[in-house]
Amino acid sequence: MSREFITNKIMTDMCHASSLLKLKNGTILCAWFGGSKEGNDDVSIWMSKRKDNTWSIPVKITNEKNVHWNPVLFQHKSDEIVLFYKVGKEISKWRTMIKISHDDGITWDKAYEMVKGDEGGRGPVRNKPIRLSNERILAPGSLEGGIWSAFVDYSDDGGETWTKSNSIIIEGIVGSKFERTVRADESNIQVSEQSFFGRGVIQPTLWESVKGNIHMLLRSTEGKIYRSDSNDYGETWIKAYETSLPNNNSGIDLAKLEDGTLVLVYNPIGINWGDRTPISLVISKDNGKTWSKLLDLDSGEGEFSYPAIIADGDEVFISYTWKRETIAFWRIKIK
Repeated sequence: MSREFITNKIMTDMCHASSLLKLKNGTILCAWFGGSKEGNDDVSIWMSKRKDNTWSIPVKITNEKNVHWNPVLFQHKSDEIVLFYKVGKEISKWRTMIKISHDDGITWDKAYEMVKGDEGGRGPVRNKPIRLSNERILAPGSLEGGIWSAFVDYSDDGGETWTKSNSIIIEGIVGSKFERTVRADESNIQVSEQSFFGRGVIQPTLWESVKGNIHMLLRSTEGKIYRSDSNDYGETWIKAYETSLPNNNSGIDLAKLEDGTLVLVYNPIGINWGDRTPISLVISKDNGKTWSKLLDLDSGEGEFSYPAIIADGDEVFISYTWKRETIAFWRIKIK
């Protein structure tokens, strides 16, 4: 168990928001967005592969002349690999694009819109979709602009068509897309300026506890991770409620092991737009009611953020942004 880096030659001045996928042959794919600065026109989606304990040289896999954000990898039962990602200068007007690979990520078909004509960003906003016990696919989404809200898109036909759930919000919260939630001198996080406006919950991460019972944890502006639950395979959700876990309004991700253990990666900082360090691993044996710490993956000065985690048996694979300079990777056996 040790940290490694995807590459020491990241090809761009900045990289962020990684996603992981383990193929049947054991190869691990990692995608992220990279360019001169988050939100700039030269930001594209990049990918590297880990095979025989070695990462390949990163390659750019999108070529649209537009700002790119938040790649998400998923594999259909047909073995097709799906890449979801966002495009657009304004976050509130994102469009969700899809590219398909039929050869384990070597080549990719032409991109198309997930939901034609949509603005705001349908489908997975940052974290991976999950396949439920009834074969339904759930994609965790969210919208930003004044009041931040989450939702899921669900598909019962293998991702051909999608239906959007109700919105998940924090009841009673007030926010405006014209009002900063922190002053310009209160945070040194290297995000797009537009991210500092609005309040609520975004970027859910999902799991199914028993058949039909789905749960999400959510990033929030309120100093805590929030949660919502569904008992109808993700079609309807209750309002978001606060958990005991701190949150710095930065990305989180979770994976469920075969024995039901939940493994969460997050920054345990309870300040809106607070430091993105340390980045920690915690587990729950009671479906998210209580949590115990395993270890800090990284600490000290710098940004360690936006984790992705996937499970394989009793192992987890984790990636996250390392100081915006590269992507860190861990393989950990959960005892």
